[in-house]
Amino acid sequence: MNKRVLVTGGAGFIGSHVCEMYVAGGYDVLCVDNLTSGKVGNLQGLMGHTRFQFVKEDICNLVGMRYLFETFQPHIVNHHAAQKSVVASLENPMDDLDTNLNGLLMLLACIQKYPIEKFIYVSSGGALSKVIVGDEKSKESDMPQLISPYAITKYAGENYVTIYAKAYDFDYTVLRYANIYGPRQIPDGECGVVPIFVNNILANQPSVLMTYPDMPRGCTRDYVFVEDVVEANRLASEKATNTVLNIGTGQEIAILDIYQAILNTFDKEVPIMMEGPRIGDVKRSVLSNDRAKKILAWYPRTSLEEGLLSLKKAIRARS
Repeated sequence: MNKRVLVTGGAGFIGSHVCEMYVAGGYDVLCVDNLTSGKVGNLQGLMGHTRFQFVKEDICNLVGMRYLFETFQPHIVNHHAAQKSVVASLENPMDDLDTNLNGLLMLLACIQKYPIEKFIYVSSGGALSKVIVGDEKSKESDMPQLISPYAITKYAGENYVTIYAKAYDFDYTVLRYANIYGPRQIPDGECGVVPIFVNNILANQPSVLMTYPDMPRGCTRDYVFVEDVVEANRLASEKATNTVLNIGTGQEIAILDIYQAILNTFDKEVPIMMEGPRIGDVKRSVLSNDRAKKILAWYPRTSLEEGLLSLKKAIRARS
């Protein structure tokens, strides 16, 4: 019997790649997405496949989600649906709370009635970074800064999953993502700095870089290619870890350097403007991936140059 996996947020940038991985791996996949930011077009390669089905539904709708659990009866829940913007969480913390915590609790309520084997919870390594000093990297055991509502809801979600896993006897893995980039990513605020830069560069329009006085090249981030993230999801689906894992490259890159790398990849020269810092920004973020290497045997395989070239090819294929 094929394993059945329910993927929330499966029509989104990362979730759609995850759905493709599951179908290719022989899983039966139910993709659930309310299409707030996800797109059915991201799933065009899966539509009509005998092992894949898509349902437009909101994870906050308990009645609708209970029906899907009852009829599909997943073995694995892969929870990618989220309000993912730090800035949006500051502007509308109630919406952030509703999607990121109430939505999670709806899923966990369904699991109480319809037991599962594994739960994969997507969290944020960037928002949950500690204060970085020198050559340090954020480890899973470090206390995060928690300087935005988004960080608070994601961290609370991790703890809810841990409690429910023990109470209702399922395995879990928390995947704390670094900054992910790749095909299908939308230019959505700080969550999508790479596609924002790419779109502006291709249109020969200047971009804006938020800087601090002591960080003239902008905040630093850890950028990981989406295919490497998908591999982490595959491994987490096959092995019970029952812990939190950072999924990043362990390499700290200033945002201005990302911009320059994109210019080089697309062979363009377009200026960038500097502005002051943004409220809620983590200044420095880089993740230690030692635990993921040890427990999952996961390694980031794609260099920034290779990832940007793959993105360039995908953009050309679409146009």
